[in-house]
Amino acid sequence: MTAPTQAPELAPQTNAHIDPAAQVADAGFVPVQTRSERPRSFDPDDFGAPTGREVNWKHTPVAQLKPLFTPVDGAAGITRSVSHEQYLGAPLAHGTAPRGQFFVPEDVVSAVAWQGAADAVHVRIPNDEEVAEPIVVTLHGTGGRADDHLVIEAGRHSVATVVLQHTGIAQYAQNVEIIVRDGAKLKVISVQRWDDEAIHASAHQARVDRDAELTHIVVSLGGGIVRVNPSVELAGTGSHGYLYGLSFADSGQHLESQVYLHHKGAHTTGDVLYKGALHGASARSVWIGDVLIGPDATGTDSYEANRNLVLTEGARADSIPNLEIETGDIAGAGHASATGRFDDEQLFYLQARGISEEEARRLVVFGFLTEIVQRIGIPSLQDELVDALEGELAAVTADVALSSPGEAK
Repeated sequence: MTAPTQAPELAPQTNAHIDPAAQVADAGFVPVQTRSERPRSFDPDDFGAPTGREVNWKHTPVAQLKPLFTPVDGAAGITRSVSHEQYLGAPLAHGTAPRGQFFVPEDVVSAVAWQGAADAVHVRIPNDEEVAEPIVVTLHGTGGRADDHLVIEAGRHSVATVVLQHTGIAQYAQNVEIIVRDGAKLKVISVQRWDDEAIHASAHQARVDRDAELTHIVVSLGGGIVRVNPSVELAGTGSHGYLYGLSFADSGQHLESQVYLHHKGAHTTGDVLYKGALHGASARSVWIGDVLIGPDATGTDSYEANRNLVLTEGARADSIPNLEIETGDIAGAGHASATGRFDDEQLFYLQARGISEEEARRLVVFGFLTEIVQRIGIPSLQDELVDALEGELAAVTADVALSSPGEAK
């Protein structure tokens, strides 16, 4: 089944499953493996409930996300505030542009959020306007279930930064639709600092037009299960996409991002860098990075990388980079992935200069993670995240101190 091309409210109704695993079981078809070929639909019934065998769910604890597979009426479980209300447009109902101009759900949770959010929040930056201060959208969970859809639109030649702050407890299905018009420069930062009981699954879909630039940053430090999947289409000639991520998974946490960067226009530039640290026997992170350089994306320069630092026995980081190239005329493309423990040479270097092993470990981890924090460009938020990372590292240091000298911890 291909994605519907008509307006969402006119999408055909069907009982046919587009779930790849269901296709295998019912019709003997080969499962969809390529990100660009994944089926899409506005109807949750077209996907069915995930089983964990599907390519986009097999690394996710689907049983714990079950509450997000059925729509609810709106975002009652979330309170919302916006720091600069002059940039808040009228709510967007289904079929009201720019909602759904290019956004089409590619999994059941995203389709649930589309259906459940009757009115989408619309953050709109007017053409040619430069917003000096970040626009902060605060989303606080009050313990309930919520479906939500946000549209962030940067008008032509505008400049702005939008921060999404997630706190509290919720069972939250979320869509974030990002439109960067010609010549605009937009930075979107999504920070997840949920309580441990929260579950959050979010689809971010972005389109970047001619000579425009999007910097997209995901920071996940809290929540029981957090799955934030950015999908960025560099549609216009000369467009740029910079996708960065940071996670710190503690015991019992599952932090996940499935990143998709589609170079569609010519002479586009993409850079993807996600970093993660894991502490605790049941800490888990998942990163899947897909880059597609399309047949018309000549002159493209693209690179993606994922780095993970495992701090304790039993923690697990899954890292899967993928690169597809459909044209021979590119400036460059590559991908890399690495997961490991402390660098013994770095520890030795620091200890040889009189720094204790405990402090040396803290400095290595801190230096590893703060590269992403420094790209945020908002001093107050950077300070807040640095303090949060210091708190995470204090727990690591305490565990190391409790270990015997010869015990790997």
